[in-house]
Amino acid sequence: MTEEDSISQLLASKSDEDSLETPESQQPQAASLPETVEVSDEVMIEANQLSKFYGEFTATRDINFQIKRGEVVAFLGPNGAGKSTTMKILTGYLSPSEGVASIAGFNMATHRIEGSRHLGYLPENGPLYLDMTPYSLLAFFADARSLSKRNREERIEAVVDLCDLSSVIYKAIGKLSKGYRQRVGMAQALLHEPDVLIMDEPTAGLDPNQIQEVRNTMNRLGKDRTILLSTHIMQEVEAMASRVIMINEGQLVYDGPMDELAEEGEPLDAAFRRMTTVAEEI
Repeated sequence: MTEEDSISQLLASKSDEDSLETPESQQPQAASLPETVEVSDEVMIEANQLSKFYGEFTATRDINFQIKRGEVVAFLGPNGAGKSTTMKILTGYLSPSEGVASIAGFNMATHRIEGSRHLGYLPENGPLYLDMTPYSLLAFFADARSLSKRNREERIEAVVDLCDLSSVIYKAIGKLSKGYRQRVGMAQALLHEPDVLIMDEPTAGLDPNQIQEVRNTMNRLGKDRTILLSTHIMQEVEAMASRVIMINEGQLVYDGPMDELAEEGEPLDAAFRRMTTVAEEI
């Protein structure tokens, strides 16, 4: 079966489904603050004394936090604060100089394969194979993750629908806009139904409508998954996260509820500046 035949079947199946009543779980959600969900005691992401040194330069030092199932956490900090470095250590992409990073209880330095089965990762400007189409790339990752043939087609159809990729599904990724490439990256991160999602600037390059779709998706996924996302947009924090972890100059400066980050009457962006410029003022 050719790739275009597979796409035709996928889209025909989608068309048949659209003629039926839309399940409640797929109904559009209103733009609002994230719903309060029950948080499990199960720790899904853990940073234990994480430090990363490059010679005499300290990228991060003694980063500690735990994130439980059902939490959506915003990871904040100015450029160069160590956010991307910490995320790369948590996903096993980098090894820590000191400390332990764990996903679903697996040490990502020693049991990366086991941990990666529970993990979906969208790095900033995530690398994609530009000569592939979204379908062939998703099929490739499905095979790499050893999904069964039946489950592979079901999951590809699900993430194509979720990320709204049907109109570009067999166009070369190199010819897609930045927004569509970001959607392809998100689709591959969700392909294997991971328990944990780590996303570095997931709305970068998206238009306002697409950003709202990502917010709705994150709120829906956060009901039974663990999500850690970095962003520089304070509206994203308010719309998607119930907790904030903030680092500055490689060190943890805040870990707590989103609604306690700012002082009374203080905008979130003002609170961000206050907490990340203290060191300079001193």
